[in-house]
Amino acid sequence: MKQIPQWIALMALTGLITGPAWAGEVLDRITGTKTLVVSTDAEYPPQSMQKPDGSFAGFDVDVATELAKRLGAEVKFVTPAWEIITGGKWGGRWDASVGSMTPTQQRAKVLDFPAVYYFTPAAFYVHKDSKAQALADLNGKRIGTCGGCTYEDYLNRKLVIDAEGAPPFEYVVDAGEIRTYETDVNAMDDLRLGDGVRLDAGLSALPTVAEAIKNGYPLRVLGEPVFYEPLSVAIDKGDPELGAKIAAAVEDMRKDGTLGKLSEKWYGVDLSSTASE
Repeated sequence: MKQIPQWIALMALTGLITGPAWAGEVLDRITGTKTLVVSTDAEYPPQSMQKPDGSFAGFDVDVATELAKRLGAEVKFVTPAWEIITGGKWGGRWDASVGSMTPTQQRAKVLDFPAVYYFTPAAFYVHKDSKAQALADLNGKRIGTCGGCTYEDYLNRKLVIDAEGAPPFEYVVDAGEIRTYETDVNAMDDLRLGDGVRLDAGLSALPTVAEAIKNGYPLRVLGEPVFYEPLSVAIDKGDPELGAKIAAAVEDMRKDGTLGKLSEKWYGVDLSSTASE
């Protein structure tokens, strides 16, 4: 692996250098510290959530924990804002994102996506008292979703999903107003206040909506999923050796059934392959 001056390595570790990593640098740090630092969302159940005792749970959390194990490390979670994660140039603050990120062309300008680990359906939802019976009923309505995410791109008709195996999709709703939130759960909190009080509908991952309904949110899914997202592990640009290690580990997890079992644990169905398979 390429050697770098000690002072440069120190600056990168402390975040004073925010450019691309040198090949092998992040992998060397993981190997040396026996710790994989993973960014995730503290409020994105059932993918990831932080419990009252400070620990984390969820599908993404389990995948990250298993990935760290296969890299010979322990996992440590951090929770930066989504816009910071997708912006790249992490400066060594964390090593990887296991946070249900779609590998779009735009994001690939600043991040590498070594391994897709599952595919999830995106669906519209409404308050249980909503009169909407079909997706066409949402045209012209106020729709909430997470800011800077693929659901916002879909509502703005700017979504690009170019990962291998991703099924094609169509735009079927013309929102009258798009309201963005820090997390999908924040949008659901507004919609739970009542039909039309702050929102008329929302768009999110179907498992996230199902989890909210399970937890007592007065919501219901409307129509069929509008697209399927490939979700990938993401790393900062510049460390192909780390990417290769992650790709191999995730492929092993798929082949030996680990990904399928974790998906069934959290979603009740195996989402580790495309919907069309």
